Amino acid sequence: MNTQQQMTEKLLIANRGEIAVRIINACRDMGIASVAVYADDDIGSMHVELADEAWGLAGATASETYLNIASIIDIAKKSKATMIHPGYGFLSERAEFAQAVIDAGLKWVGPSPTAIEKLGDKIQARKIAASVGAPLVQGTQEPLNNADEALLFAQEHGLPIAIKAAFGGGGRGLKVAWKLEEVKELYDSAVREAKAAFGRGECFVEQYLDQPRHVEAQVIADQYGHVVVLGTRDCSLQRRNQKLVEEAPAPFISDEIYQEILTSAKNICQAANYVGAGTVEYLLSRDGKLSFLEVNTRLQVEHPVTEETANVDLVVEQIRVALGHELSIKESPKPQGHAIEFRINAEDPSRGFIPAFGTLGLFEAPSGNGVRVDTGVRTGSLVSSHFDSLMAKLIITGATRDIAIARAKRALKQFKIEGVASVLDFHRAILNEPDFTEDFKVHTRWIENDFKQDLKATKRSIPQHQQPMLLSYIEIDGKLHRLGLPAGMFAQNAVSTINTQVEQTQQVDVRPEHLLAPINGVISEWKVQDGEQVQEGQVVAIMEAMKMEVQVLAHKTGQIKRLKEQATTCQADQVIAEIN
Repeated sequence: MNTQQQMTEKLLIANRGEIAVRIINACRDMGIASVAVYADDDIGSMHVELADEAWGLAGATASETYLNIASIIDIAKKSKATMIHPGYGFLSERAEFAQAVIDAGLKWVGPSPTAIEKLGDKIQARKIAASVGAPLVQGTQEPLNNADEALLFAQEHGLPIAIKAAFGGGGRGLKVAWKLEEVKELYDSAVREAKAAFGRGECFVEQYLDQPRHVEAQVIADQYGHVVVLGTRDCSLQRRNQKLVEEAPAPFISDEIYQEILTSAKNICQAANYVGAGTVEYLLSRDGKLSFLEVNTRLQVEHPVTEETANVDLVVEQIRVALGHELSIKESPKPQGHAIEFRINAEDPSRGFIPAFGTLGLFEAPSGNGVRVDTGVRTGSLVSSHFDSLMAKLIITGATRDIAIARAKRALKQFKIEGVASVLDFHRAILNEPDFTEDFKVHTRWIENDFKQDLKATKRSIPQHQQPMLLSYIEIDGKLHRLGLPAGMFAQNAVSTINTQVEQTQQVDVRPEHLLAPINGVISEWKVQDGEQVQEGQVVAIMEAMKMEVQVLAHKTGQIKRLKEQATTCQADQVIAEIN
């Protein structure tokens, strides 16, 4: 590779958190300057500090910042960036962003806008998969016009059915209907989620395989026609259709299924003239039926397990491809050992994995043989309510799956997080579940249906050993300077006031009639009227957090009163109504 060429490149990362740090590290390895962008809450974040330059996006929410194409392109020009890497999420699968980058004369680290359009539209992706003979379940050929069409499909092909956003991923805009009477409501919910998350509400429907595994193939392709499948992954441990644990290679699959995945994944990407990193996803039923699911036209959160077992730096390969180089690997490699990734989310698994936000009083990651931690936080970092709950990823590698599991137990025992709830206890618990460690009976709804361990709820706390600082930041030509003074110099009562507020929050008088918010989020809709009679388990409201809808269920039968006003932002466990 031309080292001189690399030194003249400057790469802007249109993302945040651990993936931004991951890309910054790859840039350092390649001798390429990095440019970070940041929302207001991210001003003190790791990616801002580690990048060679950091430019503010002047906003708090995702739509104002990491989804603001005009602002990102403007900063790219001001900073004299030559390349843009979108990471995952946000704008990574938006063809209009890829086109805007190219139109601005910048190199786009990703597939072409045309390939994103083709494969990002799940209906078109299904047609491409069918054209190359990939395995497929029954599904609609075009977007649905209304909920009645979804109901007709369910009546014709049977339940369960999956209602999916035609444009999007990450579990948003995906609803599974198990009863005919819930099809209409779930269709409407999927459309709302799709519009909120992706700006488009088109949905389609297909047969849903009951208790399937989620398996996938990591693909990388260059501009010279080389398409390489780097291996398989299993991502079956999910909650709300979003992954929590992933591993490579996918364990306990037959050679026949393995070859079918590799062959069809390569054929699909070749048919779409794909360039860059991408993932072809499948569902595998308990009776061995494989079905194409979708293509993610970006880097995946779980890419490190493939890196560890294929001995390939995927981010470096992405950048190399964008610079016009051939792939450094031309054939599918034989997996080396086994790797398992644990997503370290700020969520409380004892309360249905509700997101948790706040300041990290302690973040102490494990180390040792076979342990890799990709993180965007540290002690003192803010976990913002505006963005995804992923704080870090723990990647464990061993010569065998059993060795990787043993190392994972050691590493998770060492991991310490204080200040916000985390999924650490859940990860520790599943490593003692034979369904995961021995029999591998896990499936995409295993957590909801089969996981029975009781986990303790986590209370948010402010560590007493840390003295709060009043921080001020000054940005000068993309360089961020931080000034800090002890808060006590100006407000002697500041710490005691904060602690008192937290204690009051934790000591709310919860009575049997109180209906509590299941998540930190906004009450987007009440399904009932004040004074109406409701039944236990009935959906009485919809709350929204991070562009995902969560149903609020009545915890008892009775008359519902004192409904919290619609559009109110609530904390988890806050009283939002009473049922008497």
